[in-house]
Amino acid sequence: MPERDSVSWSSLIGWYANNGSGHDALACFREMQLVESFEPDRATLLSVIWAVSSLGDWNWVDMYSRCGSVNESMRVFHEMPERNVLTWNVAITGLAVHGRSDEAFKLFDDMKKSRVQPDSITFSAVLVACSHAGLVQEGRGIFESIKKDMVWNQRLSIMGVWSTFLVELGREQAYEFVEKIPIRPNSVVWRTLLGACVNHDHIGLAEKARGRLHELDPHLVGDYVLLSKAYGGVGKWNRKAQMRLLMKDQRISKRPGYSLINADQEIHEFVSGENSHPECKNIRDLLTSIIDRLKLQGYTPQTSNLLHDIKEEEKENNLSYHSEKLAIAFALLNFEDGRTTRGMKNIQICHDCHSFMKHVSDVFQRQIVVRDLNCFHHFSKGPCSYKDFW
Repeated sequence: MPERDSVSWSSLIGWYANNGSGHDALACFREMQLVESFEPDRATLLSVIWAVSSLGDWNWVDMYSRCGSVNESMRVFHEMPERNVLTWNVAITGLAVHGRSDEAFKLFDDMKKSRVQPDSITFSAVLVACSHAGLVQEGRGIFESIKKDMVWNQRLSIMGVWSTFLVELGREQAYEFVEKIPIRPNSVVWRTLLGACVNHDHIGLAEKARGRLHELDPHLVGDYVLLSKAYGGVGKWNRKAQMRLLMKDQRISKRPGYSLINADQEIHEFVSGENSHPECKNIRDLLTSIIDRLKLQGYTPQTSNLLHDIKEEEKENNLSYHSEKLAIAFALLNFEDGRTTRGMKNIQICHDCHSFMKHVSDVFQRQIVVRDLNCFHHFSKGPCSYKDFW
C-alpha cells in the first residue's frame, strides 16, 4: 500500500489476532507505534488484547510483570492449572527483576518440588535474585550445583551473572573467573562484569573488563560512559576528563536521560535539564520545595560523581533536574489521590535519584515504581524492594 492509516493497521492487526497469529499481531502493533507513529484506537487495542490472550497464560504473567504489576502477574501464575518450564521461568524472572528475591528463591524451590526441570534461564534468574538480596551461600550453592551439568554454550549467560555476583561480594577473582571460561566470553559477559564493577567502585576490574570489551567492539558508546562514571565515582577526575576527551574525539555522545510517566491516558516525557514541558515552571518550583523539605528529613544530595571543578551548589542544581525527579514532581503536582506513581527511565537510575525516591516515598507516603534500564524499583514508605543491592 502506498499509504497506510490507522484503519488499515487496525484491520491487519485484527486479522492476525482472529486467525491465531498472536505474535504477528503484536509485531504489527509495535511497528504501527514505532515506525508509523499512529495512535491506536479502541478497536486496535481490543485486537491486541485478544492477541495476547491467544498466546497463553504465561504471556499474561510476563505482560503484567513488564508493566510493573508483579502482584497481578503472580495472581495469574498461581491460577494456572498447568505450568511448564517457560511459565516458571517467566514468574521467577519477574520476581527477580522486581527485587522480590526471597519470593523468587521460594518459587524456585516450588518449581523443583513440582518436578519441572530448571534450565539455564531459570538458574540465571535465581542467581540475579540471590545477588540482589545478598544471599551469598544460596547463590554459591546454586552455581556449584549446575556448573558440571551444562555444556558451556548453555552456561555462558550464567557465567556473566556469576561474575557480577562475585563483584558485588567484593571478590577480586571475578575477572580471573571470566578469563578462565573454556570458551571465549562474549561482549554481554564482559559488559555485565563492567557494569557491576562500576556500580561497586572496583575501578581496576572495570578497566580490565573495558579493555576486553574494546577488543570485541571498540565503538560501543555505553562502555565509554560507564568507565567515565567509574572514574568520577572514585575521584579520578583527570582520568574522567581524558575519557570525555576520547569520546569527543571519536564523536561519541552520551544519550540523554529521559523519564516517562502516564497521566490520564497521556504519556508525559521529561528530559534531564530541559524546560520543554508545558508545566515546567510549576514543576521546577515544586521540585525545589520538595528537595528543601526532604533535606530537613535527612536527604543529602550525592554529588561525588560530578566533576570536581564545579561548585557544590552547582552540582546540587545539576542533580535537582534529573528527569526522574521532574517526573515525580509532576506526579505530586497532578495526583492528589495517593495513587501509585509509575514511571520509566531509559538508563539506570543514579544513586542520588534512588535516595531521593526513598525519601519522597517516606515523607509523602507514596508508592513509587520506577522501571530503569535493568529492573523495577518499588519504593514503599522509604525502602526500595532492591534493598540497595541493585
